[in-house]
Amino acid sequence: MRIAIVDDLADERVLLRQRLEHQLARRNVQADLLEYESGEAFLTAAQDEPFTVAFLDIYMAGANGIETARALRQHNTDCLLIFTTTSTDHALEGFQVRAMQYLVKPFTEDDIAQLMDEIFARLPQPDKYMALKTSEGELRLAYKNILYAEHFAHVIYIHTTAGKTLTTRQPFKTFIEPLKDDPRFFVCGRGVIVNLEHAADLDGAAFRMADGSNVGISQDLLKSARQAFMEFLLQRGTDV
Repeated sequence: MRIAIVDDLADERVLLRQRLEHQLARRNVQADLLEYESGEAFLTAAQDEPFTVAFLDIYMAGANGIETARALRQHNTDCLLIFTTTSTDHALEGFQVRAMQYLVKPFTEDDIAQLMDEIFARLPQPDKYMALKTSEGELRLAYKNILYAEHFAHVIYIHTTAGKTLTTRQPFKTFIEPLKDDPRFFVCGRGVIVNLEHAADLDGAAFRMADGSNVGISQDLLKSARQAFMEFLLQRGTDV
């Protein structure tokens, strides 16, 4: 995810960047935030690699925000455009370049939070990650790269899509806390959690994973496992 902040005032760029970084961290989302002091510099960078979101100040020296947006739309129709401005006088021009929103200065933390909710509602869900201290050192592990995890003798064994098994020492409850609200993950029993995204089938009392391994399910959780797996498959089907 690439986010551009385009404003000829350095203080304004720094403030917006700090607010965006805070909201991204709250959501455990990684993104590249890049600052540009002119529309021309932004357009040059956008030619090399497209941006997911661009915050464009309307009143800039040189090419203003509206002119920059028009130039961008000639080769990129997907970038979400948000105009940062002290006025909404240019609403018609914003509509013509399919601007998503106006962020009126001075903006608050709540303004940014609501705007980020709107942005993520329009984007394919960015994957989340967790920070881990493992036997291989500290690393960031994307949720999508987890096949399943098991807890034995105070150690969690994380089986990954890369065919590696990472180990980390922490309580199982602590490990699964950030995963519980993600519909991809299902706790199969005491000390076992599986990523349904990589479950090829539910065979008897076990999930058959994409790598050929089987992850057992506690007898009292079989009904819940079948329901969760079916709901996940149905949801994935509607997203395709």
